[in-house]
Amino acid sequence: MTTTGMATIFLWAGLEQGLGRLVDLGLNQLPPAWRSWALVVVLASAMLGVFASLFALSTLLERKGLGRIQNRLGPNRVGPYGLFQPVADGIKMLTKEDIVPRGADGVVHFLAPIVLFAPLTMAFAVLPYGRHWVPLNLDAGLLFFFAAGSASELAAFMAGWSSRNKYSLLGGMRAIAQMISFEMPLVVASLSVVMISGTISLAAIVERQEAWLWVFPKWNVFTPWGLAGFALFIVAAMAETNRSPFDLPEGESEIIGGFMTEYSGFKYAVFFMGEYFGMFAVSGLAVTLFLGGWNAPLSFLPASFLWFFAKLMTLVLVFIWVRGTLPRVRADQLMNLAWKYLFPMSLLNLFNAGLWHYTAAWQMPGGLAVRWIVCFAVIAVPCMVLARTMMSRHQWAPRVYQYGN
Repeated sequence: MTTTGMATIFLWAGLEQGLGRLVDLGLNQLPPAWRSWALVVVLASAMLGVFASLFALSTLLERKGLGRIQNRLGPNRVGPYGLFQPVADGIKMLTKEDIVPRGADGVVHFLAPIVLFAPLTMAFAVLPYGRHWVPLNLDAGLLFFFAAGSASELAAFMAGWSSRNKYSLLGGMRAIAQMISFEMPLVVASLSVVMISGTISLAAIVERQEAWLWVFPKWNVFTPWGLAGFALFIVAAMAETNRSPFDLPEGESEIIGGFMTEYSGFKYAVFFMGEYFGMFAVSGLAVTLFLGGWNAPLSFLPASFLWFFAKLMTLVLVFIWVRGTLPRVRADQLMNLAWKYLFPMSLLNLFNAGLWHYTAAWQMPGGLAVRWIVCFAVIAVPCMVLARTMMSRHQWAPRVYQYGN
């Protein structure tokens, strides 16, 4: 790394400490009865501001990235290189007419976007962004995160049912089935981290990953069970947030826009923002559970919230890359992947994590390599066997097309 890069990293570390001291100094000037409320306002404003900015940046990066993948330009009209396109999109959504179907349930139709968006902002509160930057440090932070995120199923059902539209209702039911199905492997993949860490506090889980092997970090992803758990978690997270290739609730050729068909204007924008906020939330949780959280990738670099957001945006770019690469799967393929592959593999990974823990006493020469080989085989062999079994059930044959006379 260059001297300029090192100086920038240490400057960010100093900025982190300076911001913390500035907030403490400002709160100490207030009456004691106001300090807790002022702290809540400051933290909530900071989180919403940061993630709203990331939302605007991610939409631009996604449209630019998909344009590059599909051999086209992408946004390039509004501002230099199209950088002001998110601003134009926001103005369009704010000024667009809000159309509600005549037979819709107006109250539920209005509340559905709020029910989707509000719990996601609560989930952000328990993520540890830095060593001293945990807005809500709960002992049951992981449990709180999944409890807050589970409200998205209710929001999808409210939107589909209240629209009084068959396409919306079908899209809502499909979304609920998909979210519930993939929430199981998502939670079970996280339990392997809980077993090894011995806690469900997200800040404590990050602290368990602060150890080093020479100059390299001992993050959970650098273990056999952690690598498998991370892969299972990311695939389930893509489906949980309705990202391509698992965006069946918005299948244009089948159910138009799914449960969002009858939404327009700012309500549609809230649903759209909620999808990205969900992607940020599960990416932040993946960083916390498997990628060391705020810890730096090398021991001589300072830990900072900069590392957390760098890892988070890397995962967001992976989500964008997958969307531009893979086609949408069918509904039966989606459910088979959840219940016949991801869920059994996530349960097996729990056993693999226990095996890794109980073989820690192997201190003979080459013991670490032997542990790696054994634990990797425990998860890799069933993975290949299960995949080949699922593929062999399909009878491949030339497709025959029939046309009407």
